[in-house]
Amino acid sequence: MLLPARISRISLAMAAAAVAVTVGLTACGSDDKSDAKATTSAAASTSAAGHGDHGTAGAPTAEALTAVLETLSDPTKSTADKAKLIVNGDKRTANIDQMNQALGNYGKLTYAVTDITTSGNTATAQVTITSPHGTAPAMPMTWEHVDGTWKLSDASGCLMLGFAQAPCVPA
Repeated sequence: MLLPARISRISLAMAAAAVAVTVGLTACGSDDKSDAKATTSAAASTSAAGHGDHGTAGAPTAEALTAVLETLSDPTKSTADKAKLIVNGDKRTANIDQMNQALGNYGKLTYAVTDITTSGNTATAQVTITSPHGTAPAMPMTWEHVDGTWKLSDASGCLMLGFAQAPCVPA
């Protein structure tokens, strides 16, 4: 997304901070790859037992999470359609309108979603965004399983809106 120099520095600083937090959290974890499987299994068991805000949430695929981001940044999609992709997105319609205007002539954004972990009805993944102006460092984003759909969390939605010069304050 086209950003003024000041916003670009702020966005880069936010991305660097997100990477630093992610690296810090990763360093605290085990090197054993079974931890991610255990988290997913525990989440599935909890959901299957009926404990969860919105029913059983299967682990989302990278493709499903990427589709949310691609639709959110597609200038041809309506504000109403985009609001459905963010938890409490109906509170972000003015920001989405502003983002849609900024995206009008910007160019295509692509996303790489990796390292998905789930805990209950929440999924976290590393997301790399590539714009016509370059690639941002990977940053963590979260989705919540609400009413049978994986939606971008309010905080991650605000992060995306901020990149498009349509900032909001997460609830």
